[in-house]
Amino acid sequence: MKTSEMIQINKQGWEKSAKRFFGRTALPELGPLAPTEDDLNLFGDIQGKKVLDIGCGSGHSLEYMGSKGALELWGIDLTTKQIETATELLVGQQALVKLFESPMEENPGLPTNYFDIAYSIYALGWTVDLEKTLENIHSYLIPGGTFIFSWEHPIHDRVKRDGPKFTFEKSYLEEGPEYNEAWNHSVIIYHRKLTTYINTLIKVGFEIEKVIDDVVLPDIVPEGNDLRWYSVEKAKLVPATFIIKAKKKK
Repeated sequence: MKTSEMIQINKQGWEKSAKRFFGRTALPELGPLAPTEDDLNLFGDIQGKKVLDIGCGSGHSLEYMGSKGALELWGIDLTTKQIETATELLVGQQALVKLFESPMEENPGLPTNYFDIAYSIYALGWTVDLEKTLENIHSYLIPGGTFIFSWEHPIHDRVKRDGPKFTFEKSYLEEGPEYNEAWNHSVIIYHRKLTTYINTLIKVGFEIEKVIDDVVLPDIVPEGNDLRWYSVEKAKLVPATFIIKAKKKK
């Protein structure tokens, strides 16, 4: 299947389902059952920075960046509904706001060598062309600029509940596009090993600063949590989220 066909399938799926994700997994949250930005302080001082959100969704992470004093808030997202929602949410921000409806695999008119920080909170893994997307992000950043992203740990969906236990249902080593089971096979996710993310970052010119896959469990487990995609019981065995901080070489 062509890249353009997979992007179109995902756009259609997201347009139908965008509303259920409004405001979810947004900064300071970095991902399910993972440390938060409040815990890690990966971004440091945001004051006066120009920031770019890759897969900005409903705009809640950009709103967080605005609350921390970012000078400019830029975002890119695949879906019309997400961009419309983010536009409404960010009305009244003191910072300059610019949002683009576009696949992350394409540059819709974003400036190069411009941003202090680019980030992607649980969105980068939707790309169907990781190298092209990371090349784009690398080009947007100033020399020495920071890129931080989080995504579902690639071992997470290889492990499935089997009655009272968990088993490996698919090989972690097999990479490629798959219809996403959690979305009733209406969207395509490209399974990649963690090393593929790391090595592709290095290939396009990033320097890796941190790789984090720590698990943070709640003190109280909500009723019915064992049936959720990101369950506490499963997180005791494998991490749900990984986070990477990288820099563009000066």
